[in-house]
Amino acid sequence: MKQGSFLIGLILSAALAALATAASAEDTRRTISVTGEGSVEAAPDMATIRLGVTSQDTEARAAMDATSDAVAAILARLDELGLERRYMQTQRLTLNPVWSQRPDGEGRRVNEITGFSASNIVMVRVRALEDLGRILDAVIADGANEFNGLRFDVQQPGPLVEKARRAAVRDATVKAQTLAEAAGVPLGPVLSISEHGGRPQPVMMEMAAARGADMPVASGEVSVQAQVSMVFAIGE
Repeated sequence: MKQGSFLIGLILSAALAALATAASAEDTRRTISVTGEGSVEAAPDMATIRLGVTSQDTEARAAMDATSDAVAAILARLDELGLERRYMQTQRLTLNPVWSQRPDGEGRRVNEITGFSASNIVMVRVRALEDLGRILDAVIADGANEFNGLRFDVQQPGPLVEKARRAAVRDATVKAQTLAEAAGVPLGPVLSISEHGGRPQPVMMEMAAARGADMPVASGEVSVQAQVSMVFAIGE
């Protein structure tokens, strides 16, 4: 009797599992999956520049001292221009040998160290874009000979990211409605939603150059972009 009850239980469990699998498969088939994108453009209100000094000398200490002295002068000039030290950060400090080739007297060339190259790269955040051209002019005059990038940004991206997310959700919803109408089925509720981004990206739009006696700089706009994936049920 117990063995019969056990077999009946196994059969019922298997049947329930099959029904659950079939229902899950049916739910999967009756969905619409879409991806939505949103973008919001805004004028930047800050910039990040990476600049520094590279010096060479036959002695490692002399190369490093020359670089350190030049960077110290640049930082002092930035202080004079009103930038706070918390907006300056050393990004890379290197000292490398300089290799050259010379003949060895037997028709071959051999490598030897003929000097050293010292480099110090500093990241600077400029929160008053109207001063950017003047700052670049000043640091170059004080000895900056390395320039590794200029990136525009916004100080408070949160509200822009929120707008981009809302735009991405609207875009995904419109796509889902279009697909449902094309298929001749009603669009049901949202089953899931996930985000795949939302950060400032530089774009080339309406370039506005800050010209004058200082170095011309085109700030343009930044575009905050967001992407979402949404799954909608197909209504009855």
